[in-house]
Amino acid sequence: MKLGARIYVAGHRGMVGSALVRRLQAFSAEKLLVRTRDELDLTDQHAVEDFFSQERPEYVFLAAAKVGGIHANSTYPADFIWQNLAIQTNVIHSAWRHGCRKLLFLGSSCIYPRDCPQPIKEGYLLTGPLEPTNEAYAIAKIAGLKMCQAYRAQYGFPVICAMPTNLYGPGDNYHPENSHVVAALIRRFHQAKEEKAEQVTIWGSGKPLREFLHVDDLADACLTLMRTPDAPEVVNIGSGQEVSIDGLARLIAELTGYEGRIAFDPSKPDGTPRKRLDTTLMDSLHWRAATSLRDGLQRVISTFAAQH
Repeated sequence: MKLGARIYVAGHRGMVGSALVRRLQAFSAEKLLVRTRDELDLTDQHAVEDFFSQERPEYVFLAAAKVGGIHANSTYPADFIWQNLAIQTNVIHSAWRHGCRKLLFLGSSCIYPRDCPQPIKEGYLLTGPLEPTNEAYAIAKIAGLKMCQAYRAQYGFPVICAMPTNLYGPGDNYHPENSHVVAALIRRFHQAKEEKAEQVTIWGSGKPLREFLHVDDLADACLTLMRTPDAPEVVNIGSGQEVSIDGLARLIAELTGYEGRIAFDPSKPDGTPRKRLDTTLMDSLHWRAATSLRDGLQRVISTFAAQH
């Protein structure tokens, strides 16, 4: 990827998209193309086709998506599958039609079966049932990955499908019901500290294990992939830093300064028991995540506290 080329970041206001823009700007990318949702509705096929016809981006980072945590995925499955399918289909097809030189599709580690062997290899895709609480989102992302592979196979369209682990960082969604686990816990413990609450109760047993990656590290990995000739077609991106939900909650409580009790509600869903990615392919490109979980959380919590 040449940094003087026309580079389109779809979803530039989201957590991943904004991190990509920051990274590209740090490398002095000269012709960044971005559009807000009001300026370009990516679920509108004709609008997307007009945009690609007029702007002719040479490289595309497809980071636009409808995302959320367990509650949001369970409550709005139709929204998750329709919006993500529409966005992916429109952008991938129009990018190919109008001569895009390379496209990077951002997927998710939730595409893999619920009870995968650990760590999870790219080849485990479609080898077992999905986690029910985010099945609609996962199926949409699998469809996007398979669409990319089909366009590569039939048309020779250069695509990379990046499958990141659980993300956190600047630009995260702190909605009280629809956020991911890290943002949800930061919000709850910060609020509990401010209100001097005696106890914070968290969904599930606290036992599931999760891997977390700072979004700026993901952006760096995506640029590495786009700038690597013959990069893997499907590649996991992870940090190798695994922690239980219990351990994560206690770390966030410590960093926010909350000193009350932490309880768990096992009547609520846990989600996938364990989800750690095998990053052998990414390791072969000599890339490693630079941000430790403690350091990354400390920065995010400091920013959140200053804004609230």
